[in-house]
Formats: sequence, structure tokens, C-alpha cells
Amino acid sequence: MNTVWMIRAIWGAGCVHVGIMAANVPLPGRLRVRERLAGVPRFVRQIFYVHWVYIVIVLGLFAALCFGFAPELAGASALGRFLSGFMAGFWLLRIVLQIFYYDREIRRENRGLDLVYLGALIVLVLVFGVAALRPVG
Repeated sequence: MNTVWMIRAIWGAGCVHVGIMAANVPLPGRLRVRERLAGVPRFVRQIFYVHWVYIVIVLGLFAALCFGFAPELAGASALGRFLSGFMAGFWLLRIVLQIFYYDREIRRENRGLDLVYLGALIVLVLVFGVAALRPVG
């Protein structure tokens, strides 16, 4: 796996991040978040929405790193390899949470989206894991 291929894979991972960001626009309506949080105290709802927005901002940062610093993430620098390793771990943990923590009924109701999302997460783990662990050169 050469560096040019790895850089292109990281650009692809940037596209996956942008796709996940875009999916977060209609997601609150699809999951009926407003309805489900109606009985929750206002402050808890505010925390929930702020955290949701912050996660989308982090996704934007990840996408920007992929598009702007792909050679570094592919192994051209120690910091890039570290960030690739971090993102691989970040997304691997998200797969674990998706499978073992999230409500199975909600996942079943949205099976297609759930599978597409898990597939995207697997791609991210593979791309960043390979980038962090592969020999440079």
C-alpha cells in the first residue's frame, strides 16, 4: 500500500466524515429527538443539543484534517500518525458503543441507516488504523 493510495484513502475518509455530518442534519427528526426529550428538564435538553453540535464540529475538524493534512495522516509526520491512531481508536470505540450500548429497538427500526453507519465506521477504522500502523515509505 503506497503513500499515494493512502492519501487518497484519507481523502475518502474525509468524505465519509462530511457524509456523517450531513446525516446529522435530518437525524434529530428521524429519531424524534424533540418528542423523546420533551419530559427531560430544559437544562438536560440544552446539554444534549450542545454536545450534539460539538460532535458535529469535531467531525468537521476530522474532515478538515483529512483534506488538508492527508500526507501527514498517511505517515509523513509523527503527529499525523498519532492523529490517525487516535481517529482509528475514536471510531473503533464508536462501533463498540453502537453495537453494545445503543438501544436495539431504535437500531432495528432504522436497520438500513444503522448498517450504513456501521459500514462507514469500519471504513474509518481501517483507513486510519492502516495509516497509523503501516511502515512509512
